[in-house]
Amino acid sequence: MSGGNVCPPMERENLPLDRRLRQEILFARERVYRFGQPTLMERLVLPGPGPSPEIWVKREDLSPVKSYKWRGACNAMTQLTAEQRAAGVVTASAGNHAQGVALAAKTLGIQTRIYMPRSTPKVKQNAVLHHGGEFVRIMLSGDSYDEAVMAAREDQHNSGAAYVHAYDDLHVMAGQGTLADEVVLSGHGPFDVAYLQIGGGGMSSAVSCWLKTYWPEIEIVGVEGVGQASMKAALEAGKPVELHDLDIFCDGTAVRKAGENPFGICKDTLDRMLTITNSEVSAAIRVLWETLRCISEPSGAMGLAAVLKERASLAGKKVLIVISGANIDFLQLGLIAQSEGSASSVSRTLRVQIPEQAGTMLRLLDTCFEGLNISDFQYGLHDAQQAWPVFTITAERPELLDALPAKLDAGGYRWQDISDAVDVTFRAIPLRGDLLMHPVFLRLDFYERPGALHDFLSRLIRGRANLCYFNYRQSGERIGRALIGLDFPSAESRTAFLQTLPEHGEGYRSCKPVDDEVMARLTSAG
Repeated sequence: MSGGNVCPPMERENLPLDRRLRQEILFARERVYRFGQPTLMERLVLPGPGPSPEIWVKREDLSPVKSYKWRGACNAMTQLTAEQRAAGVVTASAGNHAQGVALAAKTLGIQTRIYMPRSTPKVKQNAVLHHGGEFVRIMLSGDSYDEAVMAAREDQHNSGAAYVHAYDDLHVMAGQGTLADEVVLSGHGPFDVAYLQIGGGGMSSAVSCWLKTYWPEIEIVGVEGVGQASMKAALEAGKPVELHDLDIFCDGTAVRKAGENPFGICKDTLDRMLTITNSEVSAAIRVLWETLRCISEPSGAMGLAAVLKERASLAGKKVLIVISGANIDFLQLGLIAQSEGSASSVSRTLRVQIPEQAGTMLRLLDTCFEGLNISDFQYGLHDAQQAWPVFTITAERPELLDALPAKLDAGGYRWQDISDAVDVTFRAIPLRGDLLMHPVFLRLDFYERPGALHDFLSRLIRGRANLCYFNYRQSGERIGRALIGLDFPSAESRTAFLQTLPEHGEGYRSCKPVDDEVMARLTSAG
């Protein structure tokens, strides 16, 4: 396989950018594989009914640094002269490029300083040190990637070190292009369409250039997050422009301005752009886990998110996506798992007004919410006459949720859709202690199955106490956990309830009163 005649170095400088890139990808073949091996191509079958394309996944998450970035960094650093190596290397990165540079630094014996934002998680810092060892120093500077770049550039100016750019460098781009070379050589092509995520454009420019060389008819779709679409902005403006605001949920592609060299390629190789939401990315991360048992970082799942968005129109086509990385902060997994996008069902969050009277909460559950799953329940007593419990309801089919408003209206309830409300997101549950008479708070662990929570309330509480507090959120475990507040009309009825309350019972694993100190904190507000 050849990308054309190879020109001498001086002549290559005068070639058009796309021809220079193709030739550099050919040379990169000879360099990158001393640092790592080709990555797997794997078939992904989408779950669920409906039409589905034939999807092939390039598993860059299985590379030496768990992302494709090793290719470009290693290729670029092999091209440094002896003088440049002696002066050392400096770069800036939020994580993945840093690990690639660290791997090359240790293998080639080059002293390297890597500037990273001060907010960089320890797990990424430790990975850089693991790959680079004694040849790498991490310099934490600024609160963003842009500020880290400024500090690294100042270091370059003062020290004379060579700067290895994360994406706007022809050798870096060519190194990333070797993943496309492996796709061509895999025998799974040709592909009808490839969805390529874009940050600064280093990977998408090289991969699109190489795929178009061998499969001219392939459609290349550039994929960006709605709040970080720097290449889309560049294409619309005719040149790279700087974004004012930048969403960093997909941190691996959170680049404020597309690279000049990548833009020079992408303007000719990208057939169209597609933007996706963080919720759509979260849904794609879940699909990758459920199908390939792959835990992708948000940026790594952007290609699949685009496929899911356009699934209906892709039936019968052969599709290529790249899992570009798996360097996700462990703490971020919890946020993604609890996000609306990663849920396997649709949901709505409603605030319903009911009289502050015994039995009205159960009556609401018995009628309007029958057959629906309550994934989140927030309520605190803060008015003597009216209550406003907040429910997040999920259902496998949208039409079940669509029927809920009519049920509430028929029952005479006033209600409000408050999905994504700030107070609900941060679980700001009001409770007025001065309205309570003889409260008790229970820590309840119950078995997560349809109706279990309702059964507990109906069997043990109905007619004995008023519900004054409820804090429950579905976690995905087989055991649900809730903090429940009950208010009794007298101290005697409260004591009688506690004496007869089974610690274990049908439908629940444990029910215990919280200690007096916790109860005092919950009821201290007057």
